[in-house]
This record gives sequence, C-alpha cells and structure tokens, in this order.
Amino acid sequence: MLSFTGALKVFLAVEPCDLRKSFNGLHAVVTETLKENPRTGALFVFTNRRRTRLKILFFDARRGLDAKRFARSAVGAGPACLGACAAEVL
Repeated sequence: MLSFTGALKVFLAVEPCDLRKSFNGLHAVVTETLKENPRTGALFVFTNRRRTRLKILFFDARRGLDAKRFARSAVGAGPACLGACAAEVL
C-alpha cells in the first residue's frame, strides 16, 4: 500500500521535457526553472511532448537523487493513473 502524507508536494511540469535527460539534467531544470530544491522530498513530474511517458524525480534518503520512468499504454485516451506496480516503485 502506498501512502502519502498531506505535506507531500508534487510539482508537475506544464511544458513537455526532453526525457532523455538524466536525473542530473532534471535536477538542473528543477533548480533553474522552478527555483526549488530537489532534495526536499517533493516529487517532480515531467512528461514528453506526446504525454505518453513520464519521469518522476525524487530524493530517497537511502539512495540519494533518483528518477523513475513510466510509460502509458497506447490504449485509450483521457486521464491516466499509475498502476499499483508503478506506484510501488516510488
């Protein structure tokens, strides 16, 4: 079971991002564009231009800064949510 506290902040990039960037590249986007510190425990969510993939940048106290990728299935349109397996990776 995945649970979040009410204090968790989630930042969603409005503009598409080049998902070929490593977590160092995404770290630069967060610090330069959003003027936020990626090590605060917030989630930073980036999507590609077609909105079929997303990458989440987060800070794990055990492993440091990390980024996870998720692909949306081509079936169906409209809102999408992370499956239990994908959300558990976080």
